[in-house]
Amino acid sequence: MTLPSQPSKRTFKKVLKTLDMTLFTVCAIIVIDTLAASAAIGPSTISWWILTLFLFFVPYGLVTAELGTTYPEQGGLYVWIKRAFGSRWAARSTWYYWVNVALWMPSVYILFAGMFAQLFWPDMPLWLQIGMAILMTWLTVWIGVITLETSKWVPNIGAFIKAALMLILGIGGILYAIRNGVANDLSLRAMLPSWNAGLAFLPVIVYNFMGFELMSGAAEEMENPTRDLVSAILIAGGLIAFFYLFATIGILLALPLDQLGLVSGIIDTLEAILGKSGLGAVAVTILGVGALYTFLANMVTWTMGANRTAAEAAEEGELPPVFGKLHPVNQTPVGAYLITGLISSGVLVLYGFLATSNEELFWTLFAFSSVIFLLPYLALFPAFLKLRQTDTKVQRPFQIPGGMPIALLIAVICELFILQAIVFFFWVPGQPFEPNFALPVLGGILVTILTGELLLRRKQS
Repeated sequence: MTLPSQPSKRTFKKVLKTLDMTLFTVCAIIVIDTLAASAAIGPSTISWWILTLFLFFVPYGLVTAELGTTYPEQGGLYVWIKRAFGSRWAARSTWYYWVNVALWMPSVYILFAGMFAQLFWPDMPLWLQIGMAILMTWLTVWIGVITLETSKWVPNIGAFIKAALMLILGIGGILYAIRNGVANDLSLRAMLPSWNAGLAFLPVIVYNFMGFELMSGAAEEMENPTRDLVSAILIAGGLIAFFYLFATIGILLALPLDQLGLVSGIIDTLEAILGKSGLGAVAVTILGVGALYTFLANMVTWTMGANRTAAEAAEEGELPPVFGKLHPVNQTPVGAYLITGLISSGVLVLYGFLATSNEELFWTLFAFSSVIFLLPYLALFPAFLKLRQTDTKVQRPFQIPGGMPIALLIAVICELFILQAIVFFFWVPGQPFEPNFALPVLGGILVTILTGELLLRRKQS
């Protein structure tokens, strides 16, 4: 019997308990910023949520639970792919996994600035919103560089605020419908899966369910990953599925589709539920500030996992040494964080010249970063199968039942979900191809991939 893991050469303080891991996962996967985009599919989004939940989210959670408990090593995704396919594919996947966070951060903070403007400064110029997004980027870097024992409270608090917002959207939508009638047709016929223009937002549902593996990036900072990881995934998974469905239904009950904006949708829904004057306006402002905090919590959570994964890859010599530079006192990946901040700031400025509105800028940046984000998962599920076949002597504290036939079925279905999400970010079959949107996104993806390949070649030479 071989050892289930080979810990990192570095020593980390074990500060993550079961509750921390559960809240971390809830905060990582529940994203308020894309809730309006998924609701924009229309009433059929409810059936798409349910189908994606059972066919993708549950199997994906089981896969990460098996891998995370079998290989509880710092680096998570990087470690799993390296064991299955070698260091080159591990480094390539880690590059995509890390850089997507630096590319996603601009879209999150553009949404942050757009919501801030909606609440406090309706005529706020686009470039001032970009400046605010850059400021939030560097606040995220600062939080990430301080000790994990302290910074973990940002996502912990964020998880509770996200849960509260989801409940308010769901309950408020129901009460609104009782008082004023349903804003959209939510008959059984309308909620059945449909193939229409709304499917442009279908990959957002897959995207919204991603992140189970993130906490494994800090596996050696957990008190007992082999014991706590499965519990955290099961509890968090149930909460996440409920909150997403409940809040989406609430939005559709309260806000007509033709009034649902990608940036303004959450505040517009809260205004429909609570009103625009008096105590209602005060409540909307307070909840809006809570939503703004969740955007910060999102980025703090994802940068925690992604930067630790990149640092571990750098420690193994797969990425440039600067990614592995740790803070001398806090032992946090300060090098990876600083590069994240620089890339995010540069992307905000570059795409700011190309966009004419914050909504257009948000969706372009979001689609661009999301495709990069999904690329490592194309290797994750084959890695799961490969390790099942070749690493048979490693003890598996948790194993998906059913043997290789069930493992193969799960991996294939999950892989197909990732592929359709990537394609649908560019083009929905049956809908016209929009080169003005797709070409900048494709160009950004190509530059990102080529940059990664150049880094890999430089490390090999």
